[in-house]
Amino acid sequence: MVEKLVFIYNANAGKINGLLDSVHKIVSPSTYECSLCSITHGVFTESKVWASYRESSKVEMSFLHKDEFLKQYKSKWLPAFTFPIVLSSDANGLSVFITTEVLNAVTTQDDLIKLVEDGLKS
Repeated sequence: MVEKLVFIYNANAGKINGLLDSVHKIVSPSTYECSLCSITHGVFTESKVWASYRESSKVEMSFLHKDEFLKQYKSKWLPAFTFPIVLSSDANGLSVFITTEVLNAVTTQDDLIKLVEDGLKS
């Protein structure tokens, strides 16, 4: 049973990085490398649809930038992940919940929400 979902963005933490990401989304959205960021956030803030879903979900969710994840979960036993990615955490540790490839194919918040819900049911 999934205890927690860990969403990892393909972006680094920090105000300057956030500002650069926002500019990139405006200037060249087709080359922006974090589909998860694009789906869950507008240019400056989290989308209302996603925020509402996240707040009402029965499963705990955490959100990390890739540099935060790599620092927090550094381990020689942890496989190398590509980003963005969603991992599930349970008694056995971390496992892939939604792959980078699947996230990169998602284009709407509704599709992401459906993926999460379907994954939680199985």
